[in-house]
Amino acid sequence: MSGMVGASGRVLFYDSGIGGLSVLGAVRRRCPGLCFSYLFDHEGFPYGELTEREVVDRCVRNLTSMVSRDRFALVVVACNTASTVALPELRRCLDLPVVGVVPAVKPAARLSRLRRIGLLATHGTISRGYTQELISRFASGCEVISVGSARLVELAEAKLRGTVPDPGEISAEISPFLSPDGSPRVDVLVLGCTHFPFLAPEIGTILPGVRLLDSGDAIGRRVAGLLPQDAGCSEVAAGDRAHYVGEMPEQARSQYSGIFSGLGFVSCERFVP
Repeated sequence: MSGMVGASGRVLFYDSGIGGLSVLGAVRRRCPGLCFSYLFDHEGFPYGELTEREVVDRCVRNLTSMVSRDRFALVVVACNTASTVALPELRRCLDLPVVGVVPAVKPAARLSRLRRIGLLATHGTISRGYTQELISRFASGCEVISVGSARLVELAEAKLRGTVPDPGEISAEISPFLSPDGSPRVDVLVLGCTHFPFLAPEIGTILPGVRLLDSGDAIGRRVAGLLPQDAGCSEVAAGDRAHYVGEMPEQARSQYSGIFSGLGFVSCERFVP
């Protein structure tokens, strides 16, 4: 990987679902002149339930194919699970910068007054050696309560498609963060999956007074730092574009198209690697 920022002002975001839109929003606020492409692996969703090898292979296949067909300034792997295992291989395969998302353990440990923090992520992210190394390096002085949940990923995805999440189901998923009397056991909670910021209102109601942290702003700063200050999108076919991998029922296609259209995207089409 050359490490050189590409000539295009288009940034490619990648996730198994549309949770990465939480990161894209943070980047868009810092870099409003850019164009964005968003690629999500509907066929492989959710990545937190796949093996490491499956995640790496799917990331490499989908991203190398997409990058070979368009010009991008850089790639953002807007998925904690993928970032914990696939970044080294992607950086070997792609001749442009690749930015990953990692759980905000370091700032959480710095902000916690009780020295008890929570990490809410997918099972895959929780179990990765990379995540354990983050905790060991930056939160060794804290008690860290880690909870993995695939169901919350599904609930966040469904919420974005218009389904109101069941508060009782969310409460059951995050119950390890609650004491027997219902009070929070932690004062800072790391949302270690890019889907989870979309459930922040519901989680915040269940864990009142707990500070919720995600990596969106940090990724926004990182992308802005890698691009020239005057970076913009001057392509003839400008506009934000979404793509998905795999087959999708008509109702789901309509829902996803509505989501992206509401965010200003000009299209949402199937991508075949």
